[in-house]
Amino acid sequence: MSSSPALDVSAVAPLKHGEAMRLLEAELQLTIDVLAQLGPAEWTAQTACPDWDVRRMYLHVLGACEGSASVREGLHQLRVANKRRRADGGALEANLSAVQVAERESIDAVQLVEALRKVAPKTVKARKRLPGFIRRWAKVSVDSPVVEKWTIGYLVDTIYLRDLWMHRLDATDATGRSPSFSAEHDGRIVANVVSEWARRHGQPFTLELTGAAGGKFANGRYVNGNGGESIVIDAAEFCRVMSGRAPGVGLLATAVPF
Repeated sequence: MSSSPALDVSAVAPLKHGEAMRLLEAELQLTIDVLAQLGPAEWTAQTACPDWDVRRMYLHVLGACEGSASVREGLHQLRVANKRRRADGGALEANLSAVQVAERESIDAVQLVEALRKVAPKTVKARKRLPGFIRRWAKVSVDSPVVEKWTIGYLVDTIYLRDLWMHRLDATDATGRSPSFSAEHDGRIVANVVSEWARRHGQPFTLELTGAAGGKFANGRYVNGNGGESIVIDAAEFCRVMSGRAPGVGLLATAVPF
């Protein structure tokens, strides 16, 4: 384990709206850069999401971006997803994703990249302009992977960013490419995951995250209280486990929504 001092996890600042929007803008560009490099066979590679190859996964991402960029489109997606849920059951999130994919199934890979490139700045602008009182006080009920009520601010600033980031990792995993990680960008997103994971289980631990995505704070070393589990794990693998893409034991069995 590294000899650098560990950071008390309580010192990891929550994501503020402005910072989250800067990270979102950068993550959208990183995503577009990855997709622009993919060959035809890579678009059909199976991802960690059972129902999706790479193209369908990004049809979901495109739909989510378009739903944020346009109030009319966002309400349409929710209306159809709720109708589908009443008919077939299942979690709202899963039905919403299915609607986003189904309604864009005719879009090919080239069109998808261009559509995402076009909508990305509109998505950032729309999310950035959400009034503070809506972000703080409006809530939405979720039923997967946890049953909770989330503020719109948490959904927009945290969950949408994590989802986009995790899908970039899904795409590079599926295609055998090496993800491009930086301590400043990816490390900040991962630190936010660590902070929430610590709050959700509330137990003492020492955690060392290896790899470039773990290195923004204290070289990826975090501590909570005294004693507890001592965990060393690659930062990307940590997030795979947190998101349910890989199994976790002990404190790593505590899920974090993505």
